[in-house]
Amino acid sequence: MNKLKVIIFGSNGLVGSSLTRILKESDKIEYLFPSTRDDTDLESPDSIKKTINENSPDYVINCAAKVGGIHANNTYRTDFLIDNLKINLNLFEVLKGFKNVNIINLGSSCIYPLNAKDPISESSLMEGKLEPTNSPYAIAKIASIELGREIANEFGNNVLNLMPTNLYGPNDNFSEMNSHVIPGLIYRMHKASVDEDKEFKIWGSGKPLREFMHVDDLSYCIEFLLGKEVETDLINVGTGEEISILNLAKLIKDTIGFKGDITTNMSMPDGNPRKLLDSTLINNLGWKSSIDLKTGMEQTYKWFKENNL
Repeated sequence: MNKLKVIIFGSNGLVGSSLTRILKESDKIEYLFPSTRDDTDLESPDSIKKTINENSPDYVINCAAKVGGIHANNTYRTDFLIDNLKINLNLFEVLKGFKNVNIINLGSSCIYPLNAKDPISESSLMEGKLEPTNSPYAIAKIASIELGREIANEFGNNVLNLMPTNLYGPNDNFSEMNSHVIPGLIYRMHKASVDEDKEFKIWGSGKPLREFMHVDDLSYCIEFLLGKEVETDLINVGTGEEISILNLAKLIKDTIGFKGDITTNMSMPDGNPRKLLDSTLINNLGWKSSIDLKTGMEQTYKWFKENNL
């Protein structure tokens, strides 16, 4: 296989920063351009076209998105819908004029219906109502999938949509209210530990089951797929393992060394009661995740402390 020229859009985020690091060490890569907001304005088709023309990529990997946890998704619903639609509309509008450029588009497991049967297969897309707390983000991601399909059919681009499970790892957004589950728990429990609190409340009942994957696993999966011909345009990427939010909190408690008790806050939403992806397709292609949750959590917390967050 010839070595590849690759552009990563959204290279400063959780996925983009991990992917940049992994691909810099990859034997598959001839040239890598990790594009940041300073390099490319994704709200400007002209800026996107300029980046494509200047770098002549074999692949464009779209990691750019406005992201957040349940609270952020449910509070800033309009922003999540508009901003993510803009990114994808502008990117695909430009890329339809570059039919020789392969596109890897990153989605989210939130695209699947609330009551989809677990483990959730790719065929579940648009077979029911979405989970209401993050439906605007999900709608924007579904629109990007459909847009990619139409561009592939009409203009000949090779478009692959990857639907990762819940991701975590270094360079995530660690905050009290606007984070995903793991960075939010790490941020709040670290503070509770420093303050020597006697109690730590997790949001909701703690009963929902979730699947979590270290972001580097996704990056290795993307590297694995570069240059590989696949017969589908939608692939789930997960670990196949799930854990309750309560047990996740206990794992983070052990990682941080928090001495207090863990209790529940029933005034906060649980979200979907269970979400486990069916990763049979990607496993059958020859890829499986390799970073266990305990190891990944220790690495993530070490990064969090070293970066003074």
